[in-house]
Amino acid sequence: MFIFEAIYRFTVYFSRKSSKTADETEFSDTFYNIGAHVLIYSIGYYLFQLGNPLIENIPFGFFVLMCILAIMTTVISYTFLTTAFYIMGEIKSLQQAIRFFKESNNWLDLGKTAFTNGLLLLLLEEQRWEMVVGLFILNYLVSRSFQSKSQSIQNKIERDKFEQMAYTDFLTGIPNRAYMDKKMFELNHTGEKVGIVVADIDKFKLINDSYNHAVGDRVIQHFAHTLKSYLSEDDYVFRSGGEEFTLILRNKSFSQSIDFVEQIRLGVEKSSVEVDYQSEKHAVSITSSFGLYYFKVNQYISMEKGYIFADQLLLQSKNLGKNKVTFKDELSRQTG
Repeated sequence: MFIFEAIYRFTVYFSRKSSKTADETEFSDTFYNIGAHVLIYSIGYYLFQLGNPLIENIPFGFFVLMCILAIMTTVISYTFLTTAFYIMGEIKSLQQAIRFFKESNNWLDLGKTAFTNGLLLLLLEEQRWEMVVGLFILNYLVSRSFQSKSQSIQNKIERDKFEQMAYTDFLTGIPNRAYMDKKMFELNHTGEKVGIVVADIDKFKLINDSYNHAVGDRVIQHFAHTLKSYLSEDDYVFRSGGEEFTLILRNKSFSQSIDFVEQIRLGVEKSSVEVDYQSEKHAVSITSSFGLYYFKVNQYISMEKGYIFADQLLLQSKNLGKNKVTFKDELSRQTG
């Protein structure tokens, strides 16, 4: 057992050193793992000698005993660890010790340990040394494969997390301008009919000047939530800058797009947002202006150009008195 653990643990140690994934205490931990596992498995072996006569006539009794011993040795092992952590002050209560045990164990790992240790014991008793070496290699390969897959999954989770952070506006929680550019690039190759809407909060500077920037931020959050609440699964909304937001409407006709944006405009107009200002609650009402450009994506009109046209239509809404929807259908040349 000592030879097996020494070879296995040092193989893991040198593997981690070569891949530069070893911890600072990896070398001392290797000796601890060798000694601890040899001690625990020795206890398990003597318990096996005591329990083996009792299960000889039970079907699959050998592996049932192995499972029981795996659980018992795991409890003993974590009792030692918990005691050590308690002495060092890292575990201070029984609840922490129980949580440490639950979070550190997996029933599949216990099953693997029971099965491999049972096979190892049988092979050692029968002195089948080639099979012992084969079991050692198999155990190593399975462990390394699991570690590799776990690391790969962890890397993907971290990449997805950082990507989400890079593409999310921190104030509103909706996608930002970078994600809008990414989606526009993707939609450039679809050839579908879309409506690009650029929306803006009317007289937003006056809100900041009348109250403060914290109130202004709350108004932006409310506006973003209102826009998002109207969208279907195929649509997109982005914070494209300041109090300006961009919507991409898909799978809608031109008339449906107009009705949809008008519905949003009325919803914004009828709603209000409650804010804290000078230790008092205030209800702030807002209106918004919209520019809708409806077209078919092609080599002549890209999503980026469509956005520019929609932004120009927004300016027309502002110049016409705000709280309006100005639109243009590139397919029928209809404007309004």
